[in-house]
Amino acid sequence: MSYTVLIPARMGSQRLPGKPLADIHGKPMIQRVFEQTRLSNASRTVVATDDQAIFDSVIGFGGEVVMTGSHHISGTDRLAEACDILQIPADTTIVNVQGDEPLIPPVCIDQVAKDLQQSSCDMATLCQPLTEQAHWHEPNVVKVVRNQRQEALYFSRASIPFERSAPARRGEVAALAECYRHVGIYAYSAGFLREFVSWGACHLEQTEKLEQLRALYHGARIMACVADVLIPPGIDTADDLCKVRQILAKKDGK
Repeated sequence: MSYTVLIPARMGSQRLPGKPLADIHGKPMIQRVFEQTRLSNASRTVVATDDQAIFDSVIGFGGEVVMTGSHHISGTDRLAEACDILQIPADTTIVNVQGDEPLIPPVCIDQVAKDLQQSSCDMATLCQPLTEQAHWHEPNVVKVVRNQRQEALYFSRASIPFERSAPARRGEVAALAECYRHVGIYAYSAGFLREFVSWGACHLEQTEKLEQLRALYHGARIMACVADVLIPPGIDTADDLCKVRQILAKKDGK
């Protein structure tokens, strides 16, 4: 199995500005993410950024990085440009690993690449069973509903599927059966990635602020298998960063 990991990274996060370079026990976050990908079976990992400080940081720790334009509205658009700059062939499998996932399990990076290559779908992603009612009602926790072939039917910030028989309980689902949290890691061919960005945002994507809905809107198929191991949340806020520092402090023995 051969595939390339691309990591989009930018400094302009609204909730945690400059987070790719946030220090986590002596290493910037982007280095932590990069090192996790190198523990997978990926043949190559490249960071795609529009920021000179991130570029210099990656060069400094010995990673591969490409400078893209600053006009991109999403990480996916940035990766499409990176594919063009690197002249990656259309049939190459690309795994998009977010630059704020320093705890991403390497086995899950391999899994999503394998899921794509062994299916006839255009994209592959991962999900995990929801185990807390509070998360089912949380808009920042993206939910996915799948068919019997484990393909995504829809992604939403809303509570889906909605149990109509329990309206008094705000649609809570008994035991949260068949309720899944989407995990934002993607695999696709470089050719499909270029086609995806050429479509532009659709109204569903703009409404929910979920890029993957663009693929479904245009009839693409997305494999959404349950992750082989638990995937810790990424870092969106200063509180998230503190939690990850605590986790890695124990792992690093600090």
